[in-house]
Amino acid sequence: MDKQNRLTHKPVIGISIGDINGIGPEIIIKALADTRLTQLITPVVYGSTKVLGYYKKAIDVQEFSYFQAKDPGSFNPKKVNVVNCWEELAEIDTGIESENGGKYAYLALEKAVKEMDEGHIEAVVTAPINKNVMQSDDFKFPGHTEYFAQRAGAADSLMFMVSGDLRVGVATGHIPLSAVPDRLTPEVLRSKLDMMLYSLKNDFGILKPKVAVLGLNPHAGEEGLLGTEDRDLITPVINSYKDKGHLVFGPYPADGFFGMGHFKKFDAVLAMYHDQGLVPFKTLSFGSGVNFTAGLSYVRTSPDHGTAYDIAGKNLASEESMLQAIFLAADIVKKRRGEGLFS
Repeated sequence: MDKQNRLTHKPVIGISIGDINGIGPEIIIKALADTRLTQLITPVVYGSTKVLGYYKKAIDVQEFSYFQAKDPGSFNPKKVNVVNCWEELAEIDTGIESENGGKYAYLALEKAVKEMDEGHIEAVVTAPINKNVMQSDDFKFPGHTEYFAQRAGAADSLMFMVSGDLRVGVATGHIPLSAVPDRLTPEVLRSKLDMMLYSLKNDFGILKPKVAVLGLNPHAGEEGLLGTEDRDLITPVINSYKDKGHLVFGPYPADGFFGMGHFKKFDAVLAMYHDQGLVPFKTLSFGSGVNFTAGLSYVRTSPDHGTAYDIAGKNLASEESMLQAIFLAADIVKKRRGEGLFS
């Protein structure tokens, strides 16, 4: 898609099917069954018409229809488009962790990213995968976030959880808790804060973002009594941003910060490790949150939940988080285009 078309057309949003044994196909069908969505975006599902047909019948969603796009970029702007990423009949083991789930999720993901590289789509929304069965010679990543950073040729990226005005990033992502203190360095913190501030301005249109930084230790270290990282590592980095005129504050004790609602005073929060940020985020917004990979030239979002094998194929999965991931991807595409917003 050339530059002029990008500026005048609806956002073209790719959606990778995820693990075919989980709830990915179901939430995609439910999210795209409302034809009003195609007034806002051109959706392109990367996966298999046969898999979608199987789940459409299983959950009895009659309203879902699609256009099969056979050539790259040959999408119908008024329809849901589907790109077949494999030819064979995939064996579906609904609700079961299997190698097939990882195999076909990878094929769909690779095809979507390839077509994004070629300019046919402007963003990718990834349905849930099982990180265990995804591991192969082709996919050796802890998750989507690291995969997209590598494909984009980026030295770093930011896992940025978003639900309305609540935005939580993590300084360290999919690593063991025991490795967190060694991984945290001034360079890491500056990299994450730089990406967060840039994203808040360019992806969310916030001219002067206000960011809270959480402490690593209980009570943010109690001035060194419960650990020295907050005093000796995190505070100097925060002060360096304040000296440059940025609205960066902390370090705040994580428990009281969320428990007392202080997060409402900030545009974003930087947590020090995965669960410190994601536990309160999912408690406050589970079912409607979005995982956005910030800091990349790519636009990539996903629902804030996993494959949910226990309810797969039972017509119990909610499409709300998938819808929010689609809406956020489209909104970021528009903001990066500069369509009357900050850029």
